[in-house]
Amino acid sequence: MKKLLIIKVGDTIPELAKRRGDFEDWFIAGLGLDSAQVAVFDPRTGAGFPPPNSLAGILVTGSHTMVTEHQPWSERTAKWLVDMVGAGIPTLGVCYGHQLLAYAFGGEVGNNPNGTQEGTTTIELTPEGLADPLLGGLGVEKFDAQVSHAQSALKLPPGATRLAFDSWDANQSFRIGQKAWGVQFHPEMDAEIARTYIHAERAELSAEGLNPDEILASVRQSPLAAQTLKRFSQIVFG
Repeated sequence: MKKLLIIKVGDTIPELAKRRGDFEDWFIAGLGLDSAQVAVFDPRTGAGFPPPNSLAGILVTGSHTMVTEHQPWSERTAKWLVDMVGAGIPTLGVCYGHQLLAYAFGGEVGNNPNGTQEGTTTIELTPEGLADPLLGGLGVEKFDAQVSHAQSALKLPPGATRLAFDSWDANQSFRIGQKAWGVQFHPEMDAEIARTYIHAERAELSAEGLNPDEILASVRQSPLAAQTLKRFSQIVFG
């Protein structure tokens, strides 16, 4: 049986992991799949990637590492993603995964000129996003989503289709070809997880001139963003 492969490229805050599990657990819950349909692979171990003929789809998680650090495991994953997308395997990159996908295909990743984005934002779809099989199927022009990032896909790869934006980030989502998506927002995160990150990063946010208390007060649930994962499951498994 082919599986949806979660590429785990990071780990959450230890205190949060004890209460809620790690990144892969949040994604597995959000995808709504049976455990037999999902496998988790961590390229940081140096192990070889699973063979393409074993994969129904690919999902790349977020990370506290930066794409611009050009870690060897990250560079290796970027090259592999180009091959997998070229083979027509449905792929979804989230946050770090979104940026890695953009970088792998020739886009530009770097520090967002607006600084770190935390909390809840409102995502707005482009006309192409409204027609997109992943995001357009949500049936709305705008939706709330959790965000937690300092870097962004500053320039999309040649030929990529821009799907969504917000007031902070011009490229909140894009598509390459017909089956590969990047989303900068976090469909796997709920309001409680978002608040935990804001508390953990209070000092860093304050140092950037941001007000953590105002960000906390604006956090709200994001059920439509969460549906992105179930829609991706449907694309992968039909």
